[in-house]
Amino acid sequence: MIVEGTVLRGPGYEPVEGRVVCEDGRIEAVEEASTTSDRIIAPAFVNAHTHIGDSIAKEAGRGLTLEELVAPPDGLKHRLLRESDREEMVAAIRKSIRFMRSGGVTGFLDFREGGADGVSVLREAAEGLPVDAFAMGRDELAALEAGDGYGASGAADADFTEEREAAREAGKPFGIHAGENRTDDIVPALDLEPDYLVHMVNAGPDHLDRVEREEIPVVVCPRANLVTDVGLPPIEELAERTTVALGTDNVMLNSPSMFREMEFAAKLTGLEAPTILEMATRAGAELMGLDAGTIEEGREARLLVLDGDSDNLSGVRDPIRAVVRRAGTDDVLDVVHPAQHN
Repeated sequence: MIVEGTVLRGPGYEPVEGRVVCEDGRIEAVEEASTTSDRIIAPAFVNAHTHIGDSIAKEAGRGLTLEELVAPPDGLKHRLLRESDREEMVAAIRKSIRFMRSGGVTGFLDFREGGADGVSVLREAAEGLPVDAFAMGRDELAALEAGDGYGASGAADADFTEEREAAREAGKPFGIHAGENRTDDIVPALDLEPDYLVHMVNAGPDHLDRVEREEIPVVVCPRANLVTDVGLPPIEELAERTTVALGTDNVMLNSPSMFREMEFAAKLTGLEAPTILEMATRAGAELMGLDAGTIEEGREARLLVLDGDSDNLSGVRDPIRAVVRRAGTDDVLDVVHPAQHN
């Protein structure tokens, strides 16, 4: 497989005219060459934090607080999940996965409600789709065994020491919400030595110092934080200190669009477009353990191919800024996943 156009090459996403040569699910070469193609070739996205089970309750709960919306066990989403049958949940989740795929996502990390059965629902929903659904199981230790990791709700909800140790013994990642709408759960979360944190909206200087010192990645979800009125994460400060990845969080609240998340993060902060693009690609890929996120020889062939001559993108002078701040699903020509070419 050969894709020609403007290639956002390497860790700096340098725009070069040329082609990407893929074979057996890997990038064999990135070659500079003259081309007449208007395509823009970027790394495919990784959505680093979703609650995709919420697909059964899109736009529910207007006017409710964060606790009323999502707090276990009796927040609105949890009640709606309990009331939904398996077939309904599988169908709704599958549609959200297909939507993410159409928007350039080839992998996502989901905090999967419902224990081991919830993991199996996600597996069924993702079956046959060229998207890697990484299940961060919750609610019971059996979910860790069935899933790809453990996703804890927050240190203020319960003591997750047993789950943390089990994840370590199983060699699987442990992630936990922290600092979303409070500060008192951040230190207990850090004490668990998580593989990554989610949100950190209310992190203070001491928390940020510790995150940097202990090299703990953070996933930020600024659109969701805005909707739930908990504040906005200190994305720039976090980016100065650690690896930051982007997630879209609850499907109940937001479309799981990485285009929208990137645009919002870029316009909210003073960060340059390559930094935002890294948050949507390589940072999430590292959390999933994927050898992807940049277009380099030897990496997995996970590519996003955009129509640089679309009505939306025609005339752009900076293709990296265009991908981050302007592009959308309508501009996508192809999304390449390794499984398509093995």
